Amino acid sequence: MHTDYIHIILADDDEDDILFFTDAFDELKINTKVNTFKDGEELMNYLNTDKAVMPNVLFLDLNMPKKTGLECLAEIKDNDKMSGIAIAIYSTSASEEDIEKTFVLGANIYIKKPADFKKLKKVLSEVVSINWQYHTNSLNKDNFLLRV
Repeated sequence: MHTDYIHIILADDDEDDILFFTDAFDELKINTKVNTFKDGEELMNYLNTDKAVMPNVLFLDLNMPKKTGLECLAEIKDNDKMSGIAIAIYSTSASEEDIEKTFVLGANIYIKKPADFKKLKKVLSEVVSINWQYHTNSLNKDNFLLRV
């Protein structure tokens, strides 16, 4: 596994959100490599290749064309090669139903997309600095929803 940077993948169909996200990482003083995918099908096609580099953290939008974030989440958690990926649901939705479904399916954290750039940087900084091994061992509903 690579250790000189944190590998981040974002799957999101909104170009403005992708730009906002990548700009935030550009401004953070964290050594990251960010790959983006515009829909769930493109993401899963990549992750299922032999050459895929598994991310340290996968930011997954729920509402995407071709394959939704929920479908991707279920597929990832059902695959031994991918099941260890830390998954941050990254959505405009804050519905209890979406939060509950993603928690049950095994996502690690739920983030409602911040509209404010400063808040986005704070959230992303927090998420990439989490010790996922510790965090997932003590996973409970109280620390699932990241509030800013």
